[in-house]
Amino acid sequence: MWGHRVRQAARVAAVAASFILILAVVAFAQQTDPRQNAPGKFDFYVLALSWSPSYCDSVKQRAPGRQPGPECSGRPFAFVVHGLWPQYEQGYPSYCQVPAERLTRSIVSGMLDLMPSPQLIFHEWQRHGTCSGLTPPAYFETLRKARALVKIPPDYLDPPAPVTVSPEAVADAFVKANPGLTRSQIAVTCDKTRLTEVRLCLAKDFAFHDCGEVAQRSCKREQVIMPAVRAAGTDKRAALDSAIALSVH
Repeated sequence: MWGHRVRQAARVAAVAASFILILAVVAFAQQTDPRQNAPGKFDFYVLALSWSPSYCDSVKQRAPGRQPGPECSGRPFAFVVHGLWPQYEQGYPSYCQVPAERLTRSIVSGMLDLMPSPQLIFHEWQRHGTCSGLTPPAYFETLRKARALVKIPPDYLDPPAPVTVSPEAVADAFVKANPGLTRSQIAVTCDKTRLTEVRLCLAKDFAFHDCGEVAQRSCKREQVIMPAVRAAGTDKRAALDSAIALSVH
């Protein structure tokens, strides 16, 4: 009798769990954009600018013995382009063409002034660029135009020493430096201690674009650190190794 009740309770629990799973799948499907992963079918871009010193500090913290990549050696970098990401008003597409069209060496080498890691360039094209509906040359030209549109506030161009900032103040400084930009069109992100990125929303015609879903993900910490830009000439051997790695692609 007891065993029968246990089996009956287990069946009821299994049915309830299945029902909950179905509801979750339906809810997810309702939130998924019907254009999911169709190249060129999106609403706006996010231009993500990464504070390179924060990235380099985090990599060194996670793997102290690892040789630094090109973005953390050789030429010092401040804000670099993480990517230009096609977005829906809710959510975003990714990996819209598998396999992705291969990037030529000239495209990769031509982007290293803005995106200092070949690995990053390949990754961003595969995950985000393929969703733009553009060819590789057109996508990276669009990325370059988007970056040229945005002015970095003077205080954050090249700080020689670590700076403690509030994410709100950084966002306000970008708004002040870029006419037409509002706080509903920008997000400043962070990890536990460091400012990591500034993300700006742009329409396809490069006008600043409201993006509530992106803006609400801004860092909620009162203060974070912006590590200083490295001194020039650091770890030249790592830079040489990175150049050799690029030549094999």
